[in-house]
Amino acid sequence: MLSVKSIMITDVISVKPDTPLYEALTLLTKHKISGMPVVDEEQRVVGLLSEKDVLRILVDRKLEIKSTVADYMSKAVISFSEDASAFDICQFFIRSHVRRVPIVKDGKLVGIVSRGDLIPLILEAKTKISNFRYV
Repeated sequence: MLSVKSIMITDVISVKPDTPLYEALTLLTKHKISGMPVVDEEQRVVGLLSEKDVLRILVDRKLEIKSTVADYMSKAVISFSEDASAFDICQFFIRSHVRRVPIVKDGKLVGIVSRGDLIPLILEAKTKISNFRYV
């Protein structure tokens, strides 16, 4: 079993619910990421802010400069334990529209895995299978 620990990103860009929305948008753009966890003071995941969530800004007539991440984040977040297998997360991505999942330990954010983080596993598996077949 390949643990998610070996592929998760541990330097996670995250924000708090009270972070000004435009500050969060700047982080998404600066770090070239499509979403990020929203955490409380104890680093527990309380939401996720994605590109899809913020697209509503273009059609929201009530948007105010004072808007915060909490006004737009998705609150129903699925996370995985750092002991989960990469295979289980891959299966989850296949069955859902979710593009990234927070990784937690003792309820606190310790990493994140996106669909793209799993692609190198495919290349690694191909190499191993090819080596096995032609040895």
